[in-house]
Amino acid sequence: MSKPPRFDLLLVLLFTVIALASNSVTATPITQQFKEAPQFYNSPDCAVLVDEDESDGEASILCSDQAVHVAMTLDTAYIRGSMAAILSVLQHSSCPQNIAFHFVASATANASFLRATISSSFPYLNFRVYPFDDSSVSRLISTSIRSALDCPLNYARSYLANLLPPCVRRVVYLDSDLVLVDDIAKLAATPLGDDSVLAAPEHCNANFTTYFTPTFWSNPSLSLTFANRKPCYFNTGVMVIDLDRWREGDYTTKIEEWMELQKRIRIYELGSLPPFLLVFAGNIVPVDHRWNQHGLGGDNFRGLCRDLHPGPVSLLHWSGKGKPWARLDANRPCPLDALWAPYDLLETPFALDS
Repeated sequence: MSKPPRFDLLLVLLFTVIALASNSVTATPITQQFKEAPQFYNSPDCAVLVDEDESDGEASILCSDQAVHVAMTLDTAYIRGSMAAILSVLQHSSCPQNIAFHFVASATANASFLRATISSSFPYLNFRVYPFDDSSVSRLISTSIRSALDCPLNYARSYLANLLPPCVRRVVYLDSDLVLVDDIAKLAATPLGDDSVLAAPEHCNANFTTYFTPTFWSNPSLSLTFANRKPCYFNTGVMVIDLDRWREGDYTTKIEEWMELQKRIRIYELGSLPPFLLVFAGNIVPVDHRWNQHGLGGDNFRGLCRDLHPGPVSLLHWSGKGKPWARLDANRPCPLDALWAPYDLLETPFALDS
């Protein structure tokens, strides 16, 4: 007995719905829109870096030794966090017009969209977007305890000296899941001494051995890496980096050598952090902990809420699994997420409809 026509029609409709659903998963459109931020002006005692009549004023600031240079990665997954971070930097700066932003985006990303998104919310921002070739690092990445840590762009901080122009000699690197509540110029002015390459808040009471596998510690030729150093944990989401010294010491190659070893012998479990520790731990300039109150995203497995560390706060960092924008959208915020919310530039559906 033949099937009735209506049955065939229902089958066609069913397969159409399945196909559409499948496509929506693989090609999710970008729908986020952001408000324009207020314009922020220098205080009277700020240095004048360029004359207003200079046609290449932006380029001058982006290469000026007197500017505060900030480097961040930029992608569609974390764009909302990046926008909040930029706003917080500008809002608390005494010389916001003297800040140059250097954004690193994947070479496969929609750079024109990212650039237009930044420009529409910050029309007067001094910034440039640099393409990062994912293939340059993807072959070196080993799986870690959280898949988000395996994104090639997460390793871009190791390549800043190559990506940014040689005229940029010092930079403050910032993750996208943080906000500042203090003047970034104070952090940027951290003295690096005669030979240190970078500065960051150190945590010497952390159990340093947990960042590497028993295979690492049981191999004398590997564990002796720290023999003449007092290694301490530091979070790589907030760093002041002397790019000149980085280039002279070819530290990108040193980090890559550890990543190549990791591909052959598993010596760590946690993304891009351990290679930094292997190269720099014990040899950095310590910065006051107020400049990276990190871990506010909770632990890497459950994303449980955390409190601030004791002491003053200049920077709040939602490192860890939970991000404030995701928890706020899910109506399950942690108490400290309320400190991130005022910097959120996302247009609400109500505002888009009005």
